[in-house]
Amino acid sequence: MREPSTFTEVVRERAQAAADTVAHVFLRERDGELVPEQSSYAELDTAARRIAHRIQGYGVKGQPVVLLYPAGPQFLQAFLGCLYAGAVAVPATLPSGHGQLERLGGIIRDTRATLFLTDTAHAPEISLWLAMEGVPDTVCLATDTAGFGDPQAWQPVRTGADELAFLQYTSGSTADPRGVMVSHANLIANQQVIQQSMGTTERDVLGGWLPHFHDMGLILHLLHPLFVGGQAVQLSPTSFLKRPVRWLKAISDYGVTAGGGPNFCYDLCLRRITPAQQQGLDLSSWRLAFNGAEPVRSSTLEAFAARFAENGLRPEALYPCYGLAEATLMVSGPVPGEAATELAADAAALERGRLTPAAEGAATRPVVSVGRVVDLDVRIVDPVSRAELAPGEVGEIWVGGDSVAQGYWHRPNESRLTFHATVEHPLTPVAGGFLRTGDLGTVDEQDRLYVTGRLKETIIINGRNLFPQDIEWAIRELGPAFSFGAAFTVDAGVERLVIVQEVRAGEADWSRLREKATAVQALIGREFAIPAANVLLVKPGSVARTTSGKIRRTRTRERFLLGELTGAYEILEPEVRALVRPGELAGLGAWQ
Repeated sequence: MREPSTFTEVVRERAQAAADTVAHVFLRERDGELVPEQSSYAELDTAARRIAHRIQGYGVKGQPVVLLYPAGPQFLQAFLGCLYAGAVAVPATLPSGHGQLERLGGIIRDTRATLFLTDTAHAPEISLWLAMEGVPDTVCLATDTAGFGDPQAWQPVRTGADELAFLQYTSGSTADPRGVMVSHANLIANQQVIQQSMGTTERDVLGGWLPHFHDMGLILHLLHPLFVGGQAVQLSPTSFLKRPVRWLKAISDYGVTAGGGPNFCYDLCLRRITPAQQQGLDLSSWRLAFNGAEPVRSSTLEAFAARFAENGLRPEALYPCYGLAEATLMVSGPVPGEAATELAADAAALERGRLTPAAEGAATRPVVSVGRVVDLDVRIVDPVSRAELAPGEVGEIWVGGDSVAQGYWHRPNESRLTFHATVEHPLTPVAGGFLRTGDLGTVDEQDRLYVTGRLKETIIINGRNLFPQDIEWAIRELGPAFSFGAAFTVDAGVERLVIVQEVRAGEADWSRLREKATAVQALIGREFAIPAANVLLVKPGSVARTTSGKIRRTRTRERFLLGELTGAYEILEPEVRALVRPGELAGLGAWQ
């Protein structure tokens, strides 16, 4: 196949070369069972041409079109239909609650879109919501209605490689979601990075459950199989979260070779899959179990490999990787078949900005490598001086290359600062500007990349740099009662550490809550040498998270200071309590 310049060309050529090959399988939940719905390459192409023909009449060339679908084949059809029409696809969350409505409202205001695509089940409520929001001149179309477009009447649109393919709205873990402008050239370049890093071919089957509006779910699980001519097997996030074994059963049933998600999904499998459910699973085909989108825990990798070894899972299949929407998706990953590299880092040195192996008897922090970079230029840079740092020194991760997106939609100043940064004192020659990821990390002498935290979320106390996920993970290991938590600081004359920690239902007894709060304080003092941590225990669901499960520490901090968090038990210093707007502690009934 000749080198494509747009993703539209990729799908069109696949449809001609492998028309009857199954491209996508969606496992739809019906009466508690998962029923497959298959689409061939030709069927996807026909659906895309049909949708493109209809929406071309709305003058969508170069314009954003918001896609509001539940998980399933109709989203993929509409996404491709937008590309075929030369439109800019905008995958968005189908709202099911106030927080998601707020996010969708922000996307609509940011895109200024006037055309919305959905299905017949959701079109009436979306149309009503748009009218109630006062969004002017909008059209909401259900693409699954009979006679929606004529594939034979579709007129191909001349689209350049540098034109936008879609807007990927960021998860908003440290800021409001922003629309990353991904061109066709960016998408093609990153698909090549994924292919070279993972060694994928037309024989690969990618299986996952991540939302289609999540960058990993869209680009890796849905679009990458189309790029290499393979097959996608998809189930909905809800199906996975209700019964995590369904994901592993799909891997077993369909011979999935590559699939993954954030670290928490592996933890969820470990907690929720019973020995009885595990029996009969065959995971021997799973050669790439990628773990990304949030910090990777070595204990999770080890426990998952050990638990499912009897089902044929090989330890070297565990694939910690790194990427972000601003680089389209993937930045680094191990060589396939290479065991994950873990470093027992010297904790004190890490707090001073150096990643070094710990001496015997020294305090350690486990750090997992996210592999090596392929076809991109990654530098570790001092975020203040902008000087490049030597291997082993921790700084901000900067990325250069064709995968780096065009910037943020309607945010020229922020785009210039984020996507076109200049290294002041490079160790080797550079070509062009760099993307400032906002992530902290380093490379070792073997060019392996390590991610240690987020620049904006670094906790600085008494001149020490602490990473919030280290604190949060340590607390969760105190016992099964501890769920998600957020660690951050507030300014009470000096920086004070605050822990907002969810405690699972069943811990309503007041003495047990007091015991849990003091256990957290003791842990922070013992492991991190911070004598007076402020602890607020809250009910499950209180800690803000993104749609992919990342902790939104900045948002949780805002809610803490505004007094919006319903606390069940608190140990707060008077100086910290004075910063919080007056609120009421929840009665124990909130935990019943």
